[in-house]
Amino acid sequence: MLRSLTLALSLAATTVAAQEVTSASGGIVRVLDKVTAITTDLELSEGATGTVGHLTVQLNECRYPTDNPLSDAFGELVIHYRDERQPVFNGWMIASAPALNAMDHPRYDVWMLRCITS
Repeated sequence: MLRSLTLALSLAATTVAAQEVTSASGGIVRVLDKVTAITTDLELSEGATGTVGHLTVQLNECRYPTDNPLSDAFGELVIHYRDERQPVFNGWMIASAPALNAMDHPRYDVWMLRCITS
């Protein structure tokens, strides 16, 4: 079992290549209010802030693969709930894998959708 796992991990490591990314002028973030079941898409420029309900979402940067701009988005977000000093989320979200670094909040879900490339 351990030998199979080691082999699988080594094969996976050899197939992963460094990918060139480009910074976008902004991105689109989706917010779900779990109480009302309403989703809202925020189109944010780099450094801009948008508000949905009691959440304030700031997009610091949006990056995408240079070779395939529509394939994925990586967004650096800072999210505050109400007027709390500490953010409820501060970090990178990946559009293709939102569960890797998800915001944990009882009322809201937030995920990165895509970068704005034009």
